[in-house]
Amino acid sequence: MERKYVLAINPGSTSTKVAIYQGKEKVILKKIEHKTSELEKFDKITDQYEYRLKLIMDWLKEEGIETSSLVAVVGRGGLLRPMPGGTYLVTEKMIQDLKAGVQGEHASNLGGMLAKGIADKEGIKAYIVDPVAVDEFDDIARISGMPEIPRRSLLHALNIKAVSHRAAEELGKELVDLNLIVAHLGGGISVAPVKKGKLVDVNNANEMGPFSPERTGGLPVGDLIKMCYSGKYTYKEIKTKLRGKGGLVGYLGTNDAKEVVEMIKNGDKKAKLVFDAMAYQIGKEIGAMATVLEGKVDRIILTGGLAYSDLLTDYIKNMVSFIAPVIVYPGEDEMEALNGGVLRVLSGKEKEKIYENEVKIDD
Repeated sequence: MERKYVLAINPGSTSTKVAIYQGKEKVILKKIEHKTSELEKFDKITDQYEYRLKLIMDWLKEEGIETSSLVAVVGRGGLLRPMPGGTYLVTEKMIQDLKAGVQGEHASNLGGMLAKGIADKEGIKAYIVDPVAVDEFDDIARISGMPEIPRRSLLHALNIKAVSHRAAEELGKELVDLNLIVAHLGGGISVAPVKKGKLVDVNNANEMGPFSPERTGGLPVGDLIKMCYSGKYTYKEIKTKLRGKGGLVGYLGTNDAKEVVEMIKNGDKKAKLVFDAMAYQIGKEIGAMATVLEGKVDRIILTGGLAYSDLLTDYIKNMVSFIAPVIVYPGEDEMEALNGGVLRVLSGKEKEKIYENEVKIDD
């Protein structure tokens, strides 16, 4: 049978998204839901491997897709060791690190494991693409001001890299010849300067930069310290205030931007002020990242779910279009990004990377 399909696998906490691609065309997409009662049977996330693998194989059978028709399998990258971006061959060492949870347990750790489990049966290659562990920081970007707390690379790497490649293709350029600023605008907000294809800096979307629908972003640190030691809050309560109940939720009681836009249309002045403030902070962060690129910026890209809001993107464009032309790619298609990474390798545009050659392994 002709090998013509790429199988993409994206494990989430309560579901596994699977898709079949033929070239750039999405043939089938399915979200396999997992009942909490089923997942509770497993002590560790990686113990769910056989359970999820069977569901994927059953789905392929239902769709009449033979594994012998697959040219490659790609999984969502997990919490591996800090690594450069790219498309990585899933190796035994990578599997060991995914099982061990070297940077923590997360459903995405199953991505590479599931991809390899299916690929090995067919003697084809399994890949991951731009995992959350991507770290391409310049050393100067790691210095925080407090020796005990380095700045860390934590960002929406898969989508940021995917839209960067998309922009390069549309501009008829190679990514290594461009300087971009990409703002991923979702539940968390990552604003990254992409210097010749590398993510050389970013605000940590959990702790710094603009506030978002449910996160506070950077805060006046002195006042935050007072809150922490006031005796009014537990560690868990403060953490929830920062991540989950911050941003739009904290001010307006919702993390739904569409709902906020409706509030504004109905004349809610507070909602307008807060929404404008989020856009203002995003624009300000983009401006800061322009200095990282010494003002040599070819394009600014706004992406993620919030980029569907013209009210938000128009405000940001008004602030930053003097720096460079602004492109808006609303939404985030992780499956397409995974497939795109594999296609770049299969077409010879990029070379596959080997995990153990790219990361620092002490043991």
